[in-house]
Amino acid sequence: MARSLMAVLVISAGLALPCPTTASEPGWVGQVVKPLDQRAQIQQTPIIYRPYRPLHFYGNTVRRLYYHGRALPTPGEIGSGLRAIAQPW
Repeated sequence: MARSLMAVLVISAGLALPCPTTASEPGWVGQVVKPLDQRAQIQQTPIIYRPYRPLHFYGNTVRRLYYHGRALPTPGEIGSGLRAIAQPW
């Protein structure tokens, strides 16, 4: 009984610790459509490392799930997307 309780506690503690990530979260870019010469490079980059882009709902959702554990954007993230559209390329 004591051994199984200790094993459960050790496993639970290990799962509760945050795992450090080596990659930081990508930022926002204002280009909704990338030029043809950049598309091959973007397609070769894993989706979680690509920058957030306005109107790219699938990719942005995948990155949000990976980095934040939720699918819906916060009001601040919506604002970041709108600011990214407004900034010059």
